[in-house]
Amino acid sequence: MPWERRNSESEEVIAGDRRQDRRYTIQLDCRWKLIRRRRVLDTGSGHTIDVSSGGLLFNAGRHLPEGLNVELSVSWPVLLHNVAPLQLIVSGRIVRSRGGMIAIRSTQHEFRTAGVATDQRAAAPAPSRTPPILTSPAVFASLGKMH
Repeated sequence: MPWERRNSESEEVIAGDRRQDRRYTIQLDCRWKLIRRRRVLDTGSGHTIDVSSGGLLFNAGRHLPEGLNVELSVSWPVLLHNVAPLQLIVSGRIVRSRGGMIAIRSTQHEFRTAGVATDQRAAAPAPSRTPPILTSPAVFASLGKMH
């Protein structure tokens, strides 16, 4: 495999997962923009496979070229104050692309709120749609370290 390095003297393969950041397996809908020199080259939708503070693996539905920048808008499953939907916006560089599976190294991230109708803000809070795994302090601490 291309990401395996071979030592020419001993022919040893560097194997195993050597990533520094813990990955969280979670499938969330996302939209992506392929960017080059501040221009949007292509757009599409897909879903995340796993997320860490250093990057993200997602299924774009098709091959995207390595080395280009991408911006993802991930539909976050937590409502702000149980009312406003959140989007996780992640910018990064494509470091690996196998078919539709795209790995990016994150360069920046932020949470944004999606628009909420005025009548929804005044209504009684809806039941939380936050999955129990996402309420774990470890998840928020890890995501807080994203850069």
